[in-house]
Amino acid sequence: QAFLCVTSTLNMAVFRGHFVLEDLVEEMKKQSPALSFGPLQRDGRISVRGSFPELGLLREFLLKKAKSLSEEDRKEGKSQQRLRRKLQEHRGATETRNSIGDAQRDKQVLVLDTDIYHYMRSFHPRAFQGNDVVISGVTDGDITTVSIESAAGKAGAARGLRAKRIIENCSVELQRILRKERICFKGHSRAEKQRYRQLWERLKLRYPQVLITPHDTHVDLVGTSADVFGLTEELKR
Repeated sequence: QAFLCVTSTLNMAVFRGHFVLEDLVEEMKKQSPALSFGPLQRDGRISVRGSFPELGLLREFLLKKAKSLSEEDRKEGKSQQRLRRKLQEHRGATETRNSIGDAQRDKQVLVLDTDIYHYMRSFHPRAFQGNDVVISGVTDGDITTVSIESAAGKAGAARGLRAKRIIENCSVELQRILRKERICFKGHSRAEKQRYRQLWERLKLRYPQVLITPHDTHVDLVGTSADVFGLTEELKR
């Protein structure tokens, strides 16, 4: 099965000057024992590997740390904008937070695997259709950041949280049942590649729940184990 683990690179430099980074990393390891941590680099970056839910808990932990710093900065009269920009540079698994600086809108942010995101968009579009919310996604390689904006106030925040939970629950279920297969075109002629593309169109009708994404050098298949296995076997034949 696919999508069980993800590797995230965190920039811990934002905490330098407030914490001893080595001590903070040790605290993170105790907080999230199920995660695998790489060595802390001189520039403050560290790679972390594990499941989306576990990485999400770590992100929540770090955001609380960052919030405490922002409160200290506010007391000292420093700008919070610099801290927020640094926090937004972090990449990883599931992140949930309220937008701080927009007085008119309430914002939730969710980080998904890009293949899961596209599969949801194709086969579960209603997950992205909350009432009175605006949902958008920005893709950066294997990670897609989903923003959920709603009107300010308790009612708007509740709608945003409800939309976030629907997307999050759907993504967790899909991570459990989906797998991904990549078929490379290396060594194939242009005519053979064209024949493959024609075949994809026919197979889409046979396997309507498989997301087929052709590229110049390969094609990605995302679906249940049974569907992806059946499709690849038909392709071999």
